[in-house]
Amino acid sequence: MFGKSNTKLRPMFLFFTHPIFNQIMKKILLLLSLTVAAFSFNACNRAVSNADSPVTISDEVKHRIEHLGFSSENVVIEANGYIVEGDIFLSNEDLAKDADLHSLHVGDVEQYNTTYLVTGLPRVITVSVSSLLPASYPAAVDEAIARYNAQNLQITFTRVASGGNINIVRGNGSYLASAGFPTSAGNPHNEVKVNSKSIGSNPNQAYLATILAHEMGHCVGFRHTDYMDRSYSCGGATTNEGASTVGAIHIPGTPTTADPGSWMLACIGSGQNRPFNNNDITALNYLY
Repeated sequence: MFGKSNTKLRPMFLFFTHPIFNQIMKKILLLLSLTVAAFSFNACNRAVSNADSPVTISDEVKHRIEHLGFSSENVVIEANGYIVEGDIFLSNEDLAKDADLHSLHVGDVEQYNTTYLVTGLPRVITVSVSSLLPASYPAAVDEAIARYNAQNLQITFTRVASGGNINIVRGNGSYLASAGFPTSAGNPHNEVKVNSKSIGSNPNQAYLATILAHEMGHCVGFRHTDYMDRSYSCGGATTNEGASTVGAIHIPGTPTTADPGSWMLACIGSGQNRPFNNNDITALNYLY
C-alpha cells in the first residue's frame, strides 16, 4: 500500500519541481506583495485623513482674549471669531480692539455690564427666529420677550417674521447657545446661535425661554453674574477670570455676594427656569 501511494504522488511532485511551476509561484507572490503594499498604503492614508487634528488657539489670540477681560480657557473656534466663557461670541474685529483701562473693576459675584450698551433710547429691538429651528421655539422666544417687556424698560422687544435686529438661528457646538455684545455704534449684537440638537426639539418652554433671555441679555450688554467665579453655577474648580480691562463694569445696587437665581449665571441645569429676580430687575432698570 505504501508503494502505491508513492506512485500516485510522484507526478504531482514532479509538477511542483517543474520550472513552469516556479515561474507561476513567483508571479503569485509578486501579486500578493503588491496587494499587501497597496492595502497598507491606503490604510495609512485613511488613518491620516480621518485623524482628528487638534485645534490649537495661538498664544496671541489667548492674549487678546485676556486683554479684553475674558477667560482664555476652553476657547472654541467659531466662524469669524471665537466662543469664550461658554457662550460669549468674540469676533476677530473684537479681538483687534484696544482695551479701555478705565473700565477696570475687580469684585466678587455681582452684576456686570459691557463697555458698549444699546443707545438711541427708548428703542424697540426686533427679534426674528430662523425657520430651521424646531416649531416649538418661537413660543419660547415670545416668553423671553415678555419677560423683558414686563419690566417697562427703555428697550422693548418684538418678534418679526425675518430680518430682526437680533436673529435667533441654529448653531452647532459644545454650547447650548451663544451671543455677542453691543457694537460701538450702540446696536445690539445681531445674532443668537441656538444648539437645538443639545436642547431638543420640544424642550420645556420656561427652560428655553431662560436660555434665550440670557443670550438676549448678552446682546444688550450684560455679562455673567458669576464672572469672577464660574464654578458657582458651572461646578468644578474655582475659576477666577482675573481683573478685566474692558466690559466688566459693576452695576450699582447689585449684591457683592453670590446670587443663586440670576438669569445671567454662566451655566444652567437641564430644565431649569430662571425668571428675573430682584437683583436682575435692579440691574435692568439701572442700564435701561
